[in-house]
Amino acid sequence: MRRVRYYEYGDPDVLTIEEAEIPTPGPGQVLIRAEAIGANFVDTKFRRGPSSGAIFQRPLPGKLTGDVVGTVEAVGLDVDTQQVGRRVAGLAEDAFADYIVADAQWLAPIPDGLDLGAASMLPMGAPVALRTLRTGRLAPGETVLIHAAAGGIGHLAVQLAKLLGAGMVIATVGSPAKLDFARNCGADIAIDYRDSDWPDQVRKAAPRGVDVVLDSVGGETLQRSFDVLAPFGRIVIYGAASGELTSLPVTNLFALKSVAGFSLIAWRAADPEQARQEMTEVAQYSTAGQLHTAVHARLPLAEAAAAHRLLEDRSQLGRVLLLP
Repeated sequence: MRRVRYYEYGDPDVLTIEEAEIPTPGPGQVLIRAEAIGANFVDTKFRRGPSSGAIFQRPLPGKLTGDVVGTVEAVGLDVDTQQVGRRVAGLAEDAFADYIVADAQWLAPIPDGLDLGAASMLPMGAPVALRTLRTGRLAPGETVLIHAAAGGIGHLAVQLAKLLGAGMVIATVGSPAKLDFARNCGADIAIDYRDSDWPDQVRKAAPRGVDVVLDSVGGETLQRSFDVLAPFGRIVIYGAASGELTSLPVTNLFALKSVAGFSLIAWRAADPEQARQEMTEVAQYSTAGQLHTAVHARLPLAEAAAAHRLLEDRSQLGRVLLLP
């Protein structure tokens, strides 16, 4: 089979496609023959190595994570053999390959008729978008600010915020070309966060401040988000795409403001039953036509470097898929 790895840190060209043995699933695992693999931005940071910042450190050779859609070919010990032949989606390491090993516990069954883009969001992207909103305790009628709203998770968070009853959704994006995309996803207001006055634009749209902020960028974006937060407002941090680890002054919280962090791994460990229920919930939204996944590009597995360039250029609208 083919797989993609990297043996040095650097630009996308360090990604190497190679031949390898088909892996064997261990206890609690399944072997999936991949139909599609959703690429994730965080792997571009890991691929660049130390230059990305202290939180993006992984040893070589580097393996790429991904949201794999495919058919179960074999199962390991302690896994129901009836899984064989089922179409599933799962988050996996070493995911850029023809065959992938994934944890059986967190597989998402793929409903009939669901397209590859939506299916690829079932194990990670859509559940993260939903749970970050709930971690922020978004209530009906409240205003939510979503950064990086044209990305794979962000454009789903915009839609889910509306489904959860948000009164106003303000989306920030990284280029003028993405403004219409964010509005088409349901944002009431779309703002280019490269504008130095983006907080002023947010305050103009929501004079009393926003109730919830979803931030996967960190750094200066996170710091300036406090300035637009209403009293009793909540910021949920679920990433640091900027690579900047920001210290938050306690004085930021004295104005009746709060911050929560979110990690999918931590959420699954804390409440696995609810985490599984929410995987089912987002699948129901997708099959009902209430949640739509935008696919920006579908590329052959051999063009993994091109996929990473798209992610790093911040040019994509929604998801980038690799097709083995």
